[in-house]
Parts: sequence; C-alpha cells; structure tokens
Amino acid sequence: MVRPALLVDVDGPLNPYAAKPHRRPDGYETHRLLTPRWEAAERRRLVAWGSPTRPVKPLRVWLNPDHGSALAALPFDLVWATTWEEEANDFVAPILGLPELPFIAWPSPRPEPAGGVFWKTPEIVAWADGRAFAWVDDEITDADRAWVQAHHHGPALLHRVDPRAGLGPDDFAVLTEWAASLN
Repeated sequence: MVRPALLVDVDGPLNPYAAKPHRRPDGYETHRLLTPRWEAAERRRLVAWGSPTRPVKPLRVWLNPDHGSALAALPFDLVWATTWEEEANDFVAPILGLPELPFIAWPSPRPEPAGGVFWKTPEIVAWADGRAFAWVDDEITDADRAWVQAHHHGPALLHRVDPRAGLGPDDFAVLTEWAASLN
C-alpha cells in the first residue's frame, strides 16, 4: 500500500507569519533567510521604488525546530507544497532537520480558478493524480474542499492552519487520526 502524501506549505503552517510582528509563538526561533527567490523579488521592488542600490533585507522566518521530527514521525510521505519550491529544501529543511523532500513545481503565471478556489488547489489535485493526500496550508477554504471533492478520485484532507499560530499539537492529532482512518 502506498502511504498518503502530506503536502506541506511553509508560510502559515511552519512559519506563523501572521503572529504579532514582535512576538513569535512559543517554541519558534527567528531566522533571517535570503533565498534567491526572495532576493530577486525584493530587488525588483527596490528598483520600482527608485532604490536599486539599497541592500535587500533577508526575510524574517519563524520556525519551530520540533516540527521536523514531528512531521517525520507522521505516517505520510512528506512533500513541499509551497511557493518556496526547491528553496524549502535549501533553507527550511536543514533548520527543521528534515531530509530533502520532493516539491510541487508551480506554473508561472499562476492560474486563476473560478469560484473562490485557491490557485494551488487544482495543481495539487493534478499532482496527486488520485493518491491519498493531506494538505496543510493557511489559505484553504470550503471552496477548495468542495473542488477537491468534485475533482479528486481518492481520499483527501484539506487542513487549514492558523497563520498566527502555525502547526500545533491539535493539527498533528488531526493528521494522525486521518491517516489512521485510511487503514
């Protein structure tokens, strides 16, 4: 039997970016990361603002080092489902103690699905191709759940994580319980 995939977003579930700006949640550590994708986007922004020589500030990311072992202990095959794409392996995985993981490569430009469906949702269903999966993201809505139910021919759990708190014990319990229900 093929294990279900756990599709993991970084910003929101692992990096509670929406927490109070000067108060990271308990258990999280601050990291300043200058990924190539972030640097290029910030450089474009600085050029547009007329400050092309101004240095790019690294991205502030809060990560909980306990999340790596907690994710690895789940009965899933882990997959990055984040706009960080391969950069999650270079910058996030080492901090969490995770190995290099497969990632979903997003199309460019991003599609604009109708009906309030998040742009990642159709791409995730296409990637899963009928395989059982759970997806943790802070952008999931009921429109996404309905879309997946109508278009995915396998078990799926779409679990929204509060971007002010990140993954917590209750989220890990939901994932564990859902995976157990597949047997």
